[in-house]
Amino acid sequence: MKKPLIILTGPTAVGKTELSIELAKRVKGSIISADSMQVYRHMDIGSAKIRPEEMQGIPHYLIDTFEPDEEFHVVKFQEYAKRYLEEIYAEGRIPIIAGGTGFYIQALLYDIDFTKEQEDSAYRKELEQFAKEHGAHALHEKLRAVDEKAAEEIHENNVKRVIRALEFHHLSGGKISEHNEKERQKESPYNFAYFVLNDERERLYQRINQRVDIMMEQGLVEEVQNLKNMGYHKKMVSMQGLGYKEILEYLDGECTLDEAIYRIKRDTRHFAKRQLTWFRREREVLWVNKQEFQYDNDKILTYMMSEMKKKQILV
Repeated sequence: MKKPLIILTGPTAVGKTELSIELAKRVKGSIISADSMQVYRHMDIGSAKIRPEEMQGIPHYLIDTFEPDEEFHVVKFQEYAKRYLEEIYAEGRIPIIAGGTGFYIQALLYDIDFTKEQEDSAYRKELEQFAKEHGAHALHEKLRAVDEKAAEEIHENNVKRVIRALEFHHLSGGKISEHNEKERQKESPYNFAYFVLNDERERLYQRINQRVDIMMEQGLVEEVQNLKNMGYHKKMVSMQGLGYKEILEYLDGECTLDEAIYRIKRDTRHFAKRQLTWFRREREVLWVNKQEFQYDNDKILTYMMSEMKKKQILV
C-alpha cells in the first residue's frame, strides 16, 4: 500500500497558506513547507512566512530550520522532508506539502535520485569565474547553446543551476533537461493528490503588488538591515531571495527605494509566471482555479475532499 500524500501548491501570493491550514484541520494533516525561503530564520517579512498564531495548532515542518548562511538546496529538502514524512505517518496524520518550489515537490514526489550525479570542481570554478567576468546572461547563453530546453527552464539569475546543467553536459555529454525528463517519468512511491491553486492573472498580479506594499509597511527594510548587521551578505543564496536582494541593493546605495520596490514587484510577477509554467508541465495535477469556486475556500475544500476520496487518500 502506497502511503498518502497531499500537495498544495501554486504561484506566490495566491493564498496557499490560509487554505493549507483549513485543509490540515479537515484531514488531520501536518504541513511540510516546500518554500526555499521560509526555511531560514530571521527572514520573516520578505518570505511572507506563516506566523505561529496563524498555524492554529497545526504542526509545521521546514520553517525556521536553518540560519541564512547555511546551505539549503533540493537534496537537503528531500532528505529532511522524507524524515518528517515518517514522523507524520507514525503519528497517524496525513502529510501536506505546501509551498511554491516546484523542483522541491517533484524531487520528493518522484523520489528523484541525485546521488549518481558526479561533479567536476575545477570545471565548476572555471564557470563561476566566467560568470563573474562576463555576467549571468553570457553564462546562460553557454547553456542555451548545448541544452535549449534547460535554458528555457532555468532562469539566468539562477547561476548555480545554470552551472550545474553545464557541468552535467560537460561530464556526461547529455542534456540535463532529458535526464530530468527521464526522472520525471518515474512512478511516485506515494498515493498522492497534487493540487495547484490558481487565480486570474490580473488578480494575482494585483495581490503580488499589494503583498509587497504590506511587506514594506511591516518593515522589510529594517529586516534586511538587521540581517546585514548580523553579517549576512548578497553572496549568500538566502540573500539572493526575492525582496532581499533588491533591498540590499538599496541599502548599499545601488538604487533608490522606489526602484527597489518596483523591481521586487516586477520580478515577483515574473516568478509567478515561471511557477505556473513549471506546474503546467507536471503530471497528474489538479488545477484549482479560484474564480470557478467564487473565491470561497469552503467550496474549494469540498472539491479537494471529493478528489481525495476518489483517489482513496481519504477513506
